[in-house]
Order: sequence, then C-alpha cells, then structure tokens
Amino acid sequence: MSSRDRILGRIRRATEDGAPDPAVPRDYLRVHGTRTPAGTADLLAANLAEYRAKVHRTDEDGIAPLLARLLAARGARTVLVPAGLPPHWLPAAGPTRVHDRAGSTPYELDAVDSVVTGCALAIAETGTIVLDGGPGQGRRRITLIPDHHVCVVRVPDQVVDSVPQALPLLDPTRPLTWISGPSATSDIELDRVEGVHGPRTLEVVLLTGPAQ
Repeated sequence: MSSRDRILGRIRRATEDGAPDPAVPRDYLRVHGTRTPAGTADLLAANLAEYRAKVHRTDEDGIAPLLARLLAARGARTVLVPAGLPPHWLPAAGPTRVHDRAGSTPYELDAVDSVVTGCALAIAETGTIVLDGGPGQGRRRITLIPDHHVCVVRVPDQVVDSVPQALPLLDPTRPLTWISGPSATSDIELDRVEGVHGPRTLEVVLLTGPAQ
C-alpha cells in the first residue's frame, strides 16, 4: 500500500460516519473601521500604489482620452480588447486591436503590447482586483501573458471594503483571478523580479459615474 492509499484511507474512515461538517465561526470583523464610499476608494488607491500599481482617476467623459494617453505613453502598437469592453473607451484611431480568441497561442499573446479590461470587483483593504472572466474581462490568460495590463474599476459600484464583503458577491464556479499589484517574486536573497507570473506593469483606472 502506497502513502497515498494510506492517507486516502484515513480520510475515508474519518468521514464515513456521515456526521455533518462542523460549523465554521463567522464572528470576525467584516470591515475594519467606518468609511464613506470616497474613503473606501481612497484606501483602494493607496493600497494599489503600495503594491506598485499605477493608479489613475477619471469619469466617463475622460476615460477614452486617458486610456489613449496611457497606451501612447507605453508605446503600444497593439492592444488586446475583450469582446465585452465598452467600445467607446478605445478610439478607432488608437493602437491596432487584437481580439480575445480561444485559438490565440501564448506566443501571439506575448507579442501584444497592452491589454485593457474591466473587472468583477476591487477590495480596498487589500488593494486587490478580482477578475472572473465576465463581460469586458476576457479569458484569464490575456491578463497573465501581455506585459502591460490596464484595468478599469467602476467607483463606487465595484469597490468593497474587505474580503468578507467580496466573497458573497463572487461566483466560486467562475475562473477567479485575484491581483494585488504587478507580478512580482523574489528568491532566497530577496532579489525582486517582476513580470514572471503576469504583467510587469499594472495600471488601474478608477472610473466614477454610472455606466453608459
């Protein structure tokens, strides 16, 4: 009998009595402190910046000019655009659009200069952006392979204070990606390397006002 068989056997014996799972205590704080929606957005911006993400603020009238400036500053000649992204965000005269296709290879995605997406929600206390593959977000891989990701977060509709507030709003059966700043890792000597597990540069746009 292998070690795997022994471990699985112990699990089966421990669970074969059919007893209900023990209750998980939920008496922790759902949010730390009291904030206004504006204060929550400010906390999100501060924590994103702490993770070395670049944070921008605008409204519906300014979203297209801002995205155009960010892509131009990056020198982007191509931009990957999910099918559900609002079409007025990116002018036709900008970089060549690359569509999110199931058949795209990693090499093709690596050749894309930038990707612009929306998000499912953002968590202020942890400075985290959550993607779930919904409209305007595209497949998970399009935000992991290109080196420059611009993510638009609607404020205050898509911003929550804490992880306990976020979890009930998310569908656990969807492909959830939790992003806290640009991709970064370090070795045993604490030499930081960015861009290994995702984009080297993350820019977050906090978009105020109702969707158009």
